[in-house]
Amino acid sequence: QVRLVESGGGLVQAGGSLRLSCTASGGAFSSYAMAWFRQAPGKEREFVSGIGWNGDSTHYADSVKGRFTISRDNAKKMVYLEMNSLKVEDTTVYYCAQGRVGTITTAPWSYAFWGQGTQVTVSS
Repeated sequence: QVRLVESGGGLVQAGGSLRLSCTASGGAFSSYAMAWFRQAPGKEREFVSGIGWNGDSTHYADSVKGRFTISRDNAKKMVYLEMNSLKVEDTTVYYCAQGRVGTITTAPWSYAFWGQGTQVTVSS
């Protein structure tokens, strides 16, 4: 069974930066795409960014393009989300997810395993 644990969330002022990390255990991490999603209370889970199995391909939601950068280290079984120029509207819980295939998809149902989430709060 794959277990994903996020870390790095916290409180930051608008314009600031945070780096989220996701550590995976169990399973074949390097064979699957990884992604970050976020979900605000009462809203659907939203795709933020994804990275292909070998790190060569990435994809970003329009709302974070140019501000966020996703990366992965298959040897360490970790995926990262560098978040810069944070905005108040980025405030929510962020989730790490492991895909069912090696290529990036944006639909939550296409991800098999999820972390417990980490809270990001951006103050004005």
